[in-house]
Amino acid sequence: MASVDIDDVRKSFGSHSVIKGVTVNIEDGEFVTLVGPSGCGKSTLLRMLAGLEHITSGQIRIGNRVVNDLPPKDRDVAMVFQNYALYPHMTVAQNMAFSLLLKGASKAEIEEKVKPAAAILGLSGLLDRYPRQLSGGQRQRVAMGRAIVRDPQVFLFDEPLSNLDAKLRVSMRTEIKNLHHRLTTTTVYVTHDQIEAMTMADKIVVMQDGIVEQIGAPLELYDSPNSIFVAGFIGSPAMNMLRGRLDPADPTRFLAGGDIVLPIARPANGAQGRDLVYGVRPEAIVLGGPISLRVIVVEPTGSESQVVAMLGDTEITCVFRERVQARPGETVNVSIDPAAVHLFDAKSGARLAH
Repeated sequence: MASVDIDDVRKSFGSHSVIKGVTVNIEDGEFVTLVGPSGCGKSTLLRMLAGLEHITSGQIRIGNRVVNDLPPKDRDVAMVFQNYALYPHMTVAQNMAFSLLLKGASKAEIEEKVKPAAAILGLSGLLDRYPRQLSGGQRQRVAMGRAIVRDPQVFLFDEPLSNLDAKLRVSMRTEIKNLHHRLTTTTVYVTHDQIEAMTMADKIVVMQDGIVEQIGAPLELYDSPNSIFVAGFIGSPAMNMLRGRLDPADPTRFLAGGDIVLPIARPANGAQGRDLVYGVRPEAIVLGGPISLRVIVVEPTGSESQVVAMLGDTEITCVFRERVQARPGETVNVSIDPAAVHLFDAKSGARLAH
């Protein structure tokens, strides 16, 4: 195992800058996810860690070694790809053992490493099968097994669950997290799915357009997003955003246009007189209160009801623990927990401190 230090790393393809000075410190044994929309640079950063892309500038250290110029095979990392990359003419056991064969390992050493890895992943009874005889989840476990037998210092995962169906993704999330708890190997995991990031990571790195927007524990990012981008990206359904200003006569009232008045627990520093964005999570809106919403869609899920509604001219989403009987076009009254409200500067997108 080893720590990973990414220091002011940049990557350009010709004149096009893709990674624009990223610094991330990953502790030994930590599970870190790189998350962001497509094109934000997270997979490029992972490929630079693996040695599959050259670094334009900056430095990457794995443990105490600077690995900028080391080839992939000398970095002591193992990568699990989105497309599994299994050899169709090889059995499960042969696929898992292939990297050891390339190193010239003995038959006894291969068996000593493959069998425990297969047991951890529930593949013991499948070692003689070929990839075509396996389900998608089983193939993904074989790809993970191939990484485990190498006993690397760092695991790298590049969107490994995106080819699986929704139910299997949930199951595999649990398996990967459980595997990390058992092996305690430093892990860097790339995904565009913020639910994966929230449920699996010790630390999340949120990226946009080649830069790091925020780094923190999952609930830290959820409760205290630094910007409108992070607030909108972390959390499902996304945070509701309404534009407006503070009431000049009462800074605990937010004026969202027309006669819409929304509560604030306490004024934010420097908020008075500025164009603002009022952010509130869907679950911080509760039934009953002075605010009227016009219902557009009610989506019952059993344990809760998700309601899409109009607040003035703005569409918002609410998540209620109660079952909502309202139909589209009808009105429901709600209230907002002022303590759960965030204020952002409309121009810069930065969250204002209270």
